[in-house]
Amino acid sequence: MKINNQSLKGDIFGGVTAGIVALPLALAFGVQSGLGAAAGLYGAIGLGIFAALFGGTNTQISGPTGPMTVVSATTIALLIAQKGSLESALPAILLCFVLTGAFMILMGILKLGQYIKYIPYPVVSGFMTGIGVIIIMLQLFPMLGYESPKTIPQILVNIGDPLRDIHYPSLGLTVLTMIIVYLFPKVSKTIPSTLVALISVTVLAWGLSMDVAIIGAIPSGLPNLHFDLFTAISDFNLILMPAVTLAALGAIDSLLTSVVADNVTKTSHESNKELVGQGIGNMVAGMIGGIPGAGATMRTLVNINSGGTTKMSGVIHGVFLLLVLLGLSSMAALIPIPVLSGILLTVGISIVDKKGLSHIGKITKTDAIVLIIVLILTVFVDLLQAVAAGMIISSIIFIKQMGDITQKASTTTSIESDEEAEYLHDRYHIDISIRPFVTIKTINGPLFFGNSEYFMQLSKKIPDAIKLLIIDMRHVPYIDQSGLYSLESIILSLEQNKVQVYLLNLQKQPHAMMKNILLIPNVVESNSLFDDELLCAVAAKKYIEQINKN
Repeated sequence: MKINNQSLKGDIFGGVTAGIVALPLALAFGVQSGLGAAAGLYGAIGLGIFAALFGGTNTQISGPTGPMTVVSATTIALLIAQKGSLESALPAILLCFVLTGAFMILMGILKLGQYIKYIPYPVVSGFMTGIGVIIIMLQLFPMLGYESPKTIPQILVNIGDPLRDIHYPSLGLTVLTMIIVYLFPKVSKTIPSTLVALISVTVLAWGLSMDVAIIGAIPSGLPNLHFDLFTAISDFNLILMPAVTLAALGAIDSLLTSVVADNVTKTSHESNKELVGQGIGNMVAGMIGGIPGAGATMRTLVNINSGGTTKMSGVIHGVFLLLVLLGLSSMAALIPIPVLSGILLTVGISIVDKKGLSHIGKITKTDAIVLIIVLILTVFVDLLQAVAAGMIISSIIFIKQMGDITQKASTTTSIESDEEAEYLHDRYHIDISIRPFVTIKTINGPLFFGNSEYFMQLSKKIPDAIKLLIIDMRHVPYIDQSGLYSLESIILSLEQNKVQVYLLNLQKQPHAMMKNILLIPNVVESNSLFDDELLCAVAAKKYIEQINKN
């Protein structure tokens, strides 16, 4: 990484500012994960530095994020339940996080980053809103002065007890924190409002000796390398799917942030290189006992708006957090848990896709259904399954819609079609003497499995007087195996009924499919393919006259 003296000043200011914003979030995400505030800082440091060094987005700031923390917390709780204690489960937990990074590197090597653009917006909207809801609900217990259950159903079942006996000092600190986060930007935007809220409310709670839960001791000094995580290789079956889930989620989270950064900076990121960088960062984070993360949109925008332009800004952000860890860990131990809850509540609210939800009554019913299904599955089932279900449903809906559009846009004309038939037959130069015996099928759109069944019915709709069907395929850019088989079936069926088929204006891909697979040799080899309307019309006249003579 080359250091540009011209941009260094902006990178320093952008990196430090992003680090200030990241500090309270790293602490909060660490606590929420179940590994403690230090794990959040370790993750932010390891991921922040190494993802910046090896990633493909110059201004990306990486660290623990809401979606990644939600999955990490679930994974940690699952492994603790399996092993009986955090101490015995820790090697498996950290190995899971290292594997997460390894899978992200593999995704980059396989060049899967380019496919992020194919995720439909309703899936992203439902997913992000679900993440926001989870973060909000996980803070209900801490803001009321209690330790939160790990799952949403448990929270819903047990929320009655805290509501009946609210710990008002905790609630007051949470509400005050949120008020400062939202209102301080109206006073000044120079200092991040989350940092102002973190420091001011912590000082208030400490000055008033309020009886509230605090973060507690944070290890000082450099984090240790956890080579003992490799002793958990026997737990590979337990950590495989959580690692895959985290890797997929981290890829989506990071690349969406990269797209946002591109839009602001008018640059272009390298998606596969970004995945490799994120993978290396997550492997380092796991090795030093940190929670995994991804590209963080808010922190990236803060970096850009503060002057960051190169990868150095991300490195400086990580180094700043490392210096905080080395010098201020004892002070960070005094931060009240309700203050972190207030910060996380604002994070959860910001993640909820309010724009998408506000339009839910105005968008198509299918998009609304996908959004709602993904939202519900995200909150109550599993994040990766939610995205997978959303993608499958969206794909099925899209296939049906494209099939319907192709069917509606395609036309069949014969002598019975009056004025339109006259126009189209003139367009194809069909001699007036043979028009009663010829019909023309124009296909508009790809011929694929989504509409192949429709075209299978074509042979049943040809009038008895017709002796020749011309299928114009100039608007068919693509044909798949199902479409090719259905076309073959149509031709064979019509030929059994003494109806000849001509194919006109084949594009490159359909022609290659037909030629290579040779499923319709009688068409390919019998000079029944035409790329010129006039030649097709001449052949048609010759064929009909010959048939009529016989």
